[in-house]
Amino acid sequence: MFLFANFPSWLHPEIIPGLPVRWYGLMYIVAFAVAFLLYRKQVAERRFPMTEDELSGLFFWGILALVLGARIFATLVYETDPVLRDTYRTQPWRVFWPFRDGRFTGLAGMSYHGGVIGGAVAVLVYSAVKRFDFRETADMFAASIPLGYTFGRLGNFINGELYGRVTSGPLGMIFPYAQRFQADIPWVRRAAEACGINPSGGFVNLPRHPSQLYEALFEGVILWAIIWLLRNRKPFKGFLVGIYLAGYGLFRFFIEYFREPDADLGYRIELVKTDLPPAVFSSFFNFSTGQVFCFVMIAAGLIWIGIASRLPGREPVRIYPEPPDEEQQKEAQKREERRDRRRLRKKLGG
Repeated sequence: MFLFANFPSWLHPEIIPGLPVRWYGLMYIVAFAVAFLLYRKQVAERRFPMTEDELSGLFFWGILALVLGARIFATLVYETDPVLRDTYRTQPWRVFWPFRDGRFTGLAGMSYHGGVIGGAVAVLVYSAVKRFDFRETADMFAASIPLGYTFGRLGNFINGELYGRVTSGPLGMIFPYAQRFQADIPWVRRAAEACGINPSGGFVNLPRHPSQLYEALFEGVILWAIIWLLRNRKPFKGFLVGIYLAGYGLFRFFIEYFREPDADLGYRIELVKTDLPPAVFSSFFNFSTGQVFCFVMIAAGLIWIGIASRLPGREPVRIYPEPPDEEQQKEAQKREERRDRRRLRKKLGG
């Protein structure tokens, strides 16, 4: 009896085979669109003083900074190929060059944590330039981003990448591009037999956790639902930003135990030495690069909540006053002009 599922054979990275248009890129567009619509809904329901042009500008600069931050961070932290690292050092523009060996590859290699840093900087600068309250604009982003993030992880699943560790459980899935292991290695043979696979031959492809789907569910749908329900119940401005940082960090920290670390990086912190490859879970005390950054996110989220709860003007402004219509504005202007004339007459009469 097989205790795993095969990756769907009909699912391909390209939307139309042979053309350089991929589901992953489409999922990014859908993610940005979902976040934009959720943000605009919050602006409307709270009557936040932001025009459509300002909202579009905020997202334009935010997305641009997110992509730049994600790509630069991935290059600095996750790229281990010495040839590519030397190329990026001498020709930095190639970091954003979407072609490799004459083929269109897109921006291969993006870091979520770098994207968070880039997006946060853009929102901070844009809020300062347009004189918006950063804590309020960031809170609305915190309630918009997670659901869009879900589609990014679905794109990873369609690509058959960022799969999880080897498992013999019922949620295992055979990914076609996953690393194969020599069938005569004892742990490989045991894992294969536990799944009902006959480990004959030179190499065997073992079932993996579909960790992309775990992340889409917990870091996307569930985290979004929690923050969305809290958006009009937050105790102070900036609270949702802290919940997003700490919540995402917490969910992903534990999901990283099911996700295979980058093979060329392995564990950043290895407290329990093991001969097993990173594709196999070995210990709760061996931490991947993602877990290190997630720990930083959890700490940053909790620290920010403590700071935001003590900042001046921390009371949440949930609904802004209804802006006056054009007739009311004209009438108010006339009243102000009449008051100015009366003041002038009194001054001249005096």
